Formats: sequence, structure tokens, C-alpha cells
Amino acid sequence: MIELKNVSKKYGSISALKNINLTIPSGVCFGLVGPNGAGKSTLMKILANIIKEYEGKININSNKTFSMGYTPQDICLEETITASANLKFYGMVYGLKGKKLSERQEIIFKDMGLTERKTSKVKTYSGGMKRRLNIGCALIHEPEIVILDEPTVGVDPQSRRHIFELIKKLKKQGKTIIYTSHYMEEIESLCDQVAFIDKGEIIEQGTINELLHRYSQPGIYIKGDIPELLLQGESKVEKDGGWVIQTDTPLETLAKFANQCTKKEIVPSQLSLVQPRLEDVFFTLTGTELRDNQSA
Repeated sequence: MIELKNVSKKYGSISALKNINLTIPSGVCFGLVGPNGAGKSTLMKILANIIKEYEGKININSNKTFSMGYTPQDICLEETITASANLKFYGMVYGLKGKKLSERQEIIFKDMGLTERKTSKVKTYSGGMKRRLNIGCALIHEPEIVILDEPTVGVDPQSRRHIFELIKKLKKQGKTIIYTSHYMEEIESLCDQVAFIDKGEIIEQGTINELLHRYSQPGIYIKGDIPELLLQGESKVEKDGGWVIQTDTPLETLAKFANQCTKKEIVPSQLSLVQPRLEDVFFTLTGTELRDNQSA
């Protein structure tokens, strides 16, 4: 278990983190969600012991011995040597050698889908391949805790698939995974629990189902040349040129609108059920969409 109590960090007069309180159970994939610039990377660097000066307390596994692997947002590889040499270097840093090191290298290359390119120099790799190798370097020593900071930024679909499959494998192995992202669909697919962070503060946390139930309401989406009279009296939110009709009875509401459109000979360009999403929860809590600014 990882416990953070009143963790704060300032860069000069700028507060990157403000009294962060989090509990991350062992053996879960924990998502830290927020826009770029929210403080995610700063918090991950504190957990990885890269940033040592901060306020507050962190307790990991009741201060017992543990191993950790950290993949930063920036790729940390030596591009003039081979992928195999990079993995070997990181393995030796973590104390691996001989047969064990060789075995772990082969497993990592297989998991990352890079076996056929293990003797290639990293400078010949695509961006997605470099990202996969970067993650592999953090996993070479089989850590109990794995920190992945925006691991899929800028990657191709093939690399994203390899990364997702790896995370699912780590979950089956009972690893504790901390996964930061501003891609909500990744968090929904991979994580057991989630915390929202914005402007250096944790604004909510819980299981994904808890948050969806607490903050998001099902409904229907209707788009097209829809008369205002048809929407009168409905609880609605404008979205993407159409309207989300919020209701606790989405199926009945969908049928009602379908019948009304048929009677009035209206053909909507879209009429569908709306499933609650984490991004809707984040918008409800902050009033803002996830943004793409500089990291912090």
C-alpha cells in the first residue's frame, strides 16, 4: 500500500502540488487523471524518489523493502547503441547479471514485440518502439511497483496495443501499477481505481464505477434539425452540435423522442443512448475539458 499525506511541492512561487492525500492499495492499477500541467509528473517523480525535496509524508509498503520501476514521460535511452545494450545497462544498474539478466532481456523483448529488433541501434527505432523499450528498461528487474507516466503519448496503434497487453499481464502478476494519463479511454480500460488531479490538487478519487455512479447521469443524444419545441422542458446539455438529454430512464426517453420525430416527420442525424464516461465526470467536477498544455 502507498499512502501520501499532505504532499506539497513548490517551484519558486508556483505550487505544483497542494496537500495531496492518496491511498493506493497493493495489487491494483491506479489511474491518475488530469490535463497536462496538472501536477501528475511531479507527483510521479516524488514517488520515484527523483524529487527529494517536498512537504508531507509518503509511506510505501509500511516502509518495508520494495522494488520500483519508473518510466518517465521523456524517453531515457542511449540511441547510439543497441536496444539489447540499453536493456543490459539498466539490468546491471538494478543488480542483474549473467543468466538471469539474459533471461529477463528475452522476456522483455518478447513482451514489447521487439525481439526481431533487439540488436538494432535505438536511433533506427520508431517513436513507438522507443517508448516500448523505455518501458521495458523499467521492468527488467521485475519491480513490485510500476510507475508509468503518460506511456502512450505519441505512439502508434501497434505500440499502444503492446503496452496495453503488458499492463494487463502485470495486473495478473499482482503488481501495483500507477498509470498517469489524460486519455480517459485508457484509464477506463486499464485501471481499477482513479484519482482526478487538476491545478495541483486531488479533486476526487474512487473506483471508476463509484465515480460514474456518483457524478454522471445516463441519457440520450440527439442531433440534427431539431425544433426547440421538441426539447422544451428537458434537462439538456449542448454537445458537439447536438443535445444530451439527461434522464434516469434513457430507454423510455429514447423511445419517446423516436416517436415524436416520426410523428413530426423529423429525421435526426443522430439519436442514440449516452453511456456515462469518466471525461463527463471530470467536466462536472472542474467545468473544463482535458487540455494539452505543458507537463508539470
